[in-house]
Formats: sequence, structure tokens, C-alpha cells
Amino acid sequence: MLDLYSFVADVPDYPEPGIVFKDITPLLANADAFLQAVEQMAAPFADKGIDIVVGIESRGFLVAGSIAERIGAGVGLVRKPGKLPRETVSVTYDLEYGTDSLEIHADAFEHGANVLIVDDVLATGGTLAACKELVEKAGGTVLGATMLIELTFLGGRAKFDGPLNAVLTY
Repeated sequence: MLDLYSFVADVPDYPEPGIVFKDITPLLANADAFLQAVEQMAAPFADKGIDIVVGIESRGFLVAGSIAERIGAGVGLVRKPGKLPRETVSVTYDLEYGTDSLEIHADAFEHGANVLIVDDVLATGGTLAACKELVEKAGGTVLGATMLIELTFLGGRAKFDGPLNAVLTY
């Protein structure tokens, strides 16, 4: 087993002073590290009857397809407004300074589909909670979420009601 922490680069003061950005591109660039991360993200949900793996824009897209392949599911995309070409379902949520929105195709999955949410980082939990609300609004049942990284000091897990897996925690 590789030490996946060694493949995450800290970038101080990005995107603004005081923030230490967790850059996962070294992990993505290493085939063995990427495969191990995907396996660890997928394993807890392998036998849960997941129909659709929903990746959150944009780094969630990078792992959603690989996780879906491992657990025998399809892939759905959650995007920022105006990025999807057909009819969408949307949700708006509060940020620290303002609001943001997410969208998914109205026909991204069948009503009642079992959904796994995937993203690269769980921070404050606002995006994850909004994605769960969005999937439910579109008729899906969220069975869990899996993240590459969880920033535990930001308390985002408290905003998600359901099984949540994180491969790396800070």
C-alpha cells in the first residue's frame, strides 16, 4: 500500500492568503496512487446496489467514472449553472459570503435510483449537502458519499446525513 498522503501537495496561500490548498494532481498523475485511491473510495459501496455515481464539478468528475466502473454503476454529473445542455434540476445554497447553485440533468437517472455522491474534498460540507438535496429533488436516493480528502477541522461531515467515506483526513 502506498502512502497516499505523500502524493498530495500543500500549496500555501492559494487561492487566497491563509488557505493551504490540497493539490491532488500528483496523486492523479501516478497510476498506482490513483488506482489505490479509487479502490479505497469505491470499496465501502461495492455491494450497496448503487445505480449512479454522481461526480461534483470538477475534480469529482475525475474519479466518478473509475468508481462507477468498479461498482457496476452509471455516472451522473453535477455542474455549475448553465453548463448542462438539456433540462436541469437545480438547487441554490448558502456560502460564507453569498450563494451558489448546482444543477443536474432532469433525466440523469431513473426516479428512485440509488446514488453515490463523489467529490475530491469535503471541507465545510455546503456543496455536499446541496448535492444531496439536488439528487433527492431529481428523484434519487442518496446511499452515501465518498471523498478523496476530508478536512475534518472544518466540520463538513456534520452537514451530511448518511454513510460518508474519506480516504485521507486532515
